[in-house]
Amino acid sequence: EGCLSRGIRPLYILDYSNKLYEESNSVRTSEGRSAFAKFAETAVKRYEGKDILWEIWNEPNLGHFWNPQPSIDDYCALVEETSSRVKKSVPSAIIVAPATSGIPMEWLEGCFKKGLLDWIDALTVHPYRAQNPETVISDYAKLRELISKYTKKNIPIISGEWGYSNINWDKNPITEEQQAQYLVRMFLINHYQGIPVNIWYDWKNDGTDPNEREHHFGTMTHDLNPKKAYLAVKALSKILNGYSIVERIDLGNSDDFALKLTNDKNEAIALWTTKDDHEIKISVEKNKGTLIDMYGEKRQDWNGEKITLSRSPQYLMLTGE
Repeated sequence: EGCLSRGIRPLYILDYSNKLYEESNSVRTSEGRSAFAKFAETAVKRYEGKDILWEIWNEPNLGHFWNPQPSIDDYCALVEETSSRVKKSVPSAIIVAPATSGIPMEWLEGCFKKGLLDWIDALTVHPYRAQNPETVISDYAKLRELISKYTKKNIPIISGEWGYSNINWDKNPITEEQQAQYLVRMFLINHYQGIPVNIWYDWKNDGTDPNEREHHFGTMTHDLNPKKAYLAVKALSKILNGYSIVERIDLGNSDDFALKLTNDKNEAIALWTTKDDHEIKISVEKNKGTLIDMYGEKRQDWNGEKITLSRSPQYLMLTGE
């Protein structure tokens, strides 16, 4: 109720196994599947009408979460039985899956061949990567093509978990400034790509070990002091509240991004580059505006002059005729 009263739509993860039925952290027996489906049905009925997204398991393509080793057959059997039971009891329930770590095309296609797309309302993935967020664009295109190969249903893609730790996957450090850049750009790119749900991992650091990657995904420190990522996403939420992306403006360079947004009354452009700082000239109908930096601070008035792009997104709030 606390989430709903604040306009936050919950995504509940239905997991994991029960030692009364399974010996390991997975569901591989008919008894275990039946019990899990009953558990899911009970949870969904309890919160019926709350517009909750119900996700079946977390990252079943990893042995850490589905052991002793991942199994497409067992996982899809679980989704089929759980979704069928839940939908029979609460037809309006929204079921999402498979919440994969990364976007593993081969593993996902294996699930599609088993019928996964018949039992879900949206496809969840966790697009973690060492590379910059913009690299997900080509992955989404390939994934949509793969989905269309196996169903005519409209299956939205959900970014159910994605973040960047200050200790990156390739062991190279990510500064707080870079983490803030990636967070804002992740949300903007997902919005541009038509991803309806975007969840950043994590809201606060899980610990203080300087060498533990899992301790440094947060937008807040472990003792709840705001990091730069928090300040940047707070500014994003305030500045572009009510805006929707309508198009990407071609700047003549695939590394440069200019996303045009509107809220029916006003227009704005989110600007950044994935490369080094450089100047660009942008042509738009409205010839005046205000340039605001990633943290919400006014940089300058704009009257059509060149703009210096950097890896930090900035917002051009347009005015004029």
